Amino acid sequence: MKRSFIREILEHTNNNTISFAGGLPNAKLFPIEQLKKSAQVVLDDTSSLQYGNSTGYEKLKEKIAKLYSDDGFFTTSSNILITSGSQQALDIISRFNSNKNITIETLSYLGAMNVFNLNNMDINTINLQDDGCDIKQFKQSISKTKLAYIIPDFQNPTGISYSDKKREQIASIIKDTNSLVIEDSPYSEIYFEKKFESISQKIPKNSYHLGSFSKVLAPSLRIGWIRADEKLLEPLIAYKEAMDLHTNGLSQFILNNYLEDINEFENHKNKIRKIYSKKMQIFCNFLDEVLPQFEYIKPKGGMFVYGRLEGINTKELVNKCLKDDVLFVPGVEFYINNIKEDEIRFNFTNSTPAQIFKGLNIIKSLIKE
Repeated sequence: MKRSFIREILEHTNNNTISFAGGLPNAKLFPIEQLKKSAQVVLDDTSSLQYGNSTGYEKLKEKIAKLYSDDGFFTTSSNILITSGSQQALDIISRFNSNKNITIETLSYLGAMNVFNLNNMDINTINLQDDGCDIKQFKQSISKTKLAYIIPDFQNPTGISYSDKKREQIASIIKDTNSLVIEDSPYSEIYFEKKFESISQKIPKNSYHLGSFSKVLAPSLRIGWIRADEKLLEPLIAYKEAMDLHTNGLSQFILNNYLEDINEFENHKNKIRKIYSKKMQIFCNFLDEVLPQFEYIKPKGGMFVYGRLEGINTKELVNKCLKDDVLFVPGVEFYINNIKEDEIRFNFTNSTPAQIFKGLNIIKSLIKE
């Protein structure tokens, strides 16, 4: 096991650092006043400080289930397991499937790959295309592994989304092969043009759908969940109990109270979409101006711009940039096989226009050196 490059490099940040590295929400968009009010309400109830159920606070589970049902994906609270962020959801499922095989995209989320490795899972990679994974490779791989991990919405790190056609194909293959899919969906609500229907909605008995409030509300709450058929959730509960007994109860109570006003939450998400869309456009405009050689596809949601600086070793470049307090993630960190050394993932949500312009110009100057 090696440490996450992203978590490790964030320890080198200070007040002067311009970071395009982590998938950090913009702190100015946290609904601080509303969360303060919710915290005050729940702290008047001592039950918010007591031990809770391992599967999660029932009222919060009901609200999450309703969010699914309102989107056309019928869900009850019995289909929800609250976790400490979606990272724990990945760990729980991986521990249950330890020493088994799994199909994943390449490139893929670094945190997931670390969890799979930690649980001795044999990883089989399949290529990503502009509209989702290579279907032929997926079918060949899932027929053997019977378990897949994918990020169909504004994928981390590439920012691409699966087309409607490929979502249908993936669901059909999963069903035909009697396999399971872990659909990681932390960015699905951060869409700039349209919201996609989840693959899990098409195959509810063959899927784990992972969600989180980290990207759309506040990461430190550490509230995520698994949405799955009851038969799939049941064996996972013992693993959850062994890990932490239950997810942070105070965070669950605060979040539940905040969600009492669902219109407030919907307005908050709409605000995030509009501001992040503008931030993405600003970042891409500066990329085109400062680093015209950077090859990329403009994302339609999420938090990342991914691309290539032909002929540049970006791992060496980021080590130089670190000395000038500029951070990004070299693409090599997201590969298991077929390592490409000239790719970069930029986060565009957490920097001001001035920081973006300055940071990209520092990168440009170091490339010239």
